[in-house]
Amino acid sequence: MPKDTLRITEIFYSLQGEGKTVGLPTTFIRLTGCPLRCGYCDTEYAFHGGETQSIDDILQKVAQLGARYINVTGGEPLAQKRIHDLMNQLCDAGYYVSLETSGALDISTVDKRVIKVVDVKTPASGEGDKNLHENYQYLSQQDQVKYVICNKADFQWSKEHMQKHGLTEKCEVLFSPVQGELQATDLANWVLSDKLPVRFQIQLHKYLWGDEPGK
Repeated sequence: MPKDTLRITEIFYSLQGEGKTVGLPTTFIRLTGCPLRCGYCDTEYAFHGGETQSIDDILQKVAQLGARYINVTGGEPLAQKRIHDLMNQLCDAGYYVSLETSGALDISTVDKRVIKVVDVKTPASGEGDKNLHENYQYLSQQDQVKYVICNKADFQWSKEHMQKHGLTEKCEVLFSPVQGELQATDLANWVLSDKLPVRFQIQLHKYLWGDEPGK
């Protein structure tokens, strides 16, 4: 691709469905492409296609949508080298920027102003061997680690994994059920039963709009 461009699947305005800014109006920048193939992925449409856009054009669209909060997602945003340039410029412009990443690619060079949301891959995702554990040393209190949980075995693995790597001392930890595979009430009860210091969450946008793209 030409210099200072990114492959973009969509840019849209909606409510944040997850994390610490859940419910807040947010502009989402969804990049195209991902090296992983998680079994529960709900954005397979972002694996291919998309449109090449300049960083200047992206910034202009973001300004037009008018949200203070920006979520950079995918696909896997860090698979495109120029994403760092975009995030840096968004931060310079005064936006509150969060990055959703699989945790399979290096986060050490992500702008420290960006809120990193690292999705740890559980065994049932089919991509558990892709977790880059070296990334955890670059997490801070503003960041989040997310476990998307398919079943009780995933829950037990996630609990042991976060304890082994001391993640609750580094940042906020999120436990989220895979919609359609695990009842949210079951996961909530397991979290309470084990008295885990994690934030239980559901995907608000799916309860409002289902799997409709661009929502």
